[in-house]
Amino acid sequence: ELVRLRKAREKMSELFPLTEEIWLDWLKDEIRLTEEEPNREKVYELFETAVNDYICPEIWLEFAQYSIGGMGSPGGMDKVRSIFERAVTAVGLHMTKGQTVWEAYREFENAILSTVQHLLSKVLNQKPSCILADMEATYAEYEEWSEHGVAETVIHQYKKALEQLAKYKSYEDALMAAEPPKLAEYQSYIDFELKEGDPARIQITFERTLAENCLVPDMWGKYTTYLDRQLKIKDMVLSSHERAVRNCPWTMGLWRSYLLALERHGADHQTVSDVFEKALNAGFIQATDYVEIWQSYLDYLRRRVDFSKESSKELEELRGAFSRSLDYMKQDVEERFGESGDSSCIIMQIWARIEALHCKNIQKARELWDSIMTKGNAKYANMWLEYYNLERSYGDPVHCRKALHRAVQCTSDYPEHVSEVLLTFERVEAEKEANVARQEEERADQRRRTKAEKKGQKKVPKGTRAGEKRKAEQDDHHKEWNNGSEPGTKRHRGNGDQTAEEHMETETGLFGKKAPPGSKRPPPGYKGAAAAAQKQSSNDDDKPELRNDNSSVFISNLAYTLEEPEAKLRTLFETCGPIEQVRPVFASKGAFKGYGYVQFESTVSVAEALKLDRREVEGRPMFVSPCVDKNKNPDFKVFKYNNSMEKQKIFISGLPFSCTKEQLEEICKGHGTIKDIRLVTYRSGKPKGLAYVEFADEAQASHAVLKMDGMCVEDNKISVAISNPPRRNTMDNAG
Repeated sequence: ELVRLRKAREKMSELFPLTEEIWLDWLKDEIRLTEEEPNREKVYELFETAVNDYICPEIWLEFAQYSIGGMGSPGGMDKVRSIFERAVTAVGLHMTKGQTVWEAYREFENAILSTVQHLLSKVLNQKPSCILADMEATYAEYEEWSEHGVAETVIHQYKKALEQLAKYKSYEDALMAAEPPKLAEYQSYIDFELKEGDPARIQITFERTLAENCLVPDMWGKYTTYLDRQLKIKDMVLSSHERAVRNCPWTMGLWRSYLLALERHGADHQTVSDVFEKALNAGFIQATDYVEIWQSYLDYLRRRVDFSKESSKELEELRGAFSRSLDYMKQDVEERFGESGDSSCIIMQIWARIEALHCKNIQKARELWDSIMTKGNAKYANMWLEYYNLERSYGDPVHCRKALHRAVQCTSDYPEHVSEVLLTFERVEAEKEANVARQEEERADQRRRTKAEKKGQKKVPKGTRAGEKRKAEQDDHHKEWNNGSEPGTKRHRGNGDQTAEEHMETETGLFGKKAPPGSKRPPPGYKGAAAAAQKQSSNDDDKPELRNDNSSVFISNLAYTLEEPEAKLRTLFETCGPIEQVRPVFASKGAFKGYGYVQFESTVSVAEALKLDRREVEGRPMFVSPCVDKNKNPDFKVFKYNNSMEKQKIFISGLPFSCTKEQLEEICKGHGTIKDIRLVTYRSGKPKGLAYVEFADEAQASHAVLKMDGMCVEDNKISVAISNPPRRNTMDNAG
């Protein structure tokens, strides 16, 4: 059992400092275990580790007394005396417990009085000058021992110590009366000692405080700061920093101070790097702590580089560390905290400035700033101005101008400030030719605007349907599809999804006045689609008014490039019931506008047709909705999808865009009977990475959530929950 306990204690000691009580128990157990062994070095090593954790008079006393047992070995006497000297140096000034160490030292020297009379004199001469609780008894003992009387210097030191004791008594009394951990009382004591200015007493007071408040990071910070600024003794400073981070490993500030202390005292590079790696594994409590510790380490690496050389091992190490820090923030920190902690990309900004200033590599700096702007910073004026200042200092006017023009286009918080900077820049840098070209461009823009306004004021030809008279500024794609319709009558999709309609407006180009991207004009003499449209218009003039919204559906979001849309729509919808007519809508030049109408012979067919909503047609989801005259039915709305909790349906997010309906069915079918699967897409047909899966009952859906939430699909971690979609004004596609 003792062997197992020893291993557990050793493991714990590697990770954390141990309290005085734990150390004393461990040391006594080890002393018993090694009583029969001639080799006492193992216990000595354990004592050395113990006295490094905290300043504890009891441990030092135990150490000295154990060493007396080895006095008979070669060099044993010197070893005992050395340990006693270290003990009185470390804890001899402890007001309440230092006395016991002094007493033990005196007893040891008294035992060998006949051989070392002068050493006992040294001990008794030193002790009266120390401010201890039993000074009077010590002085009386010294008087009795001395054959030639007490020296004047000793009397003077003794009287001075008595005067000092009166000052300290109130603080010691407060500590005696207080309940642990006595932090406020110790803080007052430390403040007093700092005013007095005795380094030895300041140190022992800090050590006494930390022995009872070892988990207070601020106290460790004050202590190490004092040692860094005042004592500056390498071994003492570095050991205190190491003890600080072992006691409070979660405190980034202590690790940062440790790194700086190592650099200041000339520690080798491997030691500094090892301490930094320990800091990364310490478990900080917020993402920004990791940013700051990386900054401190990168600053250290930068100070090692000789930038007068074009390339060096240190420079490559610095660049590698910058790259690693960005990966660490993106992977480790974001995974743990949900954010990188560096939203302003401070590390990348520093890297870019180092490349531009020290390495004369402005191209690399620009690449870094491009990456910074793509991380959501392009809307902030201060980010653009920071980049502009970099270009102003190390770049050229061309890139300065480019940066400011991009800033004017992208900035959303203070665009007027960016504009002022741009104007000032142009007043200083712009050339005559540039001004002339800019003025000519402005005049050309004005001419284009004037021409467009005049064109918009022209009357529509007589044969054009009333629905085509609307201007491009109207938010409506649906024209009357009967010639008998009243001018200005609007027909919307029945679900009233205004947000979706506005999105369609962006894609299709406002009533088809502009050709879709990638489309080409028909060659001269081509009359196919135009003739068909004209023929249809002519036939419409001869037809009697055919108007029955109850038996019609509105079709939209079709591709402009759909060939023979009338035949295609007829083929799609003939399974729903007998069709009266199909009306695809064409522009004046014969280009299909992506929407149209289908009228059935019976109203029963409409319900079947609506089931084809979101059916994929040539890579795009086709929208099918009731045909409603909004002027006659202004309050009519049909909400296609449920906006309340659907307990039998699950919502999946985070799917890879390549995931198909069949693949998703394969994943889900093991958790229950699937009734329906819907992959959510944009109007263009591109997937959003979202899906809804409907099961036979609530139990199956709940089981699927438990089993599937957090699973990986093609390296994507998906989230699964019971479907509870928001209203349409907050989400385009609900469950």
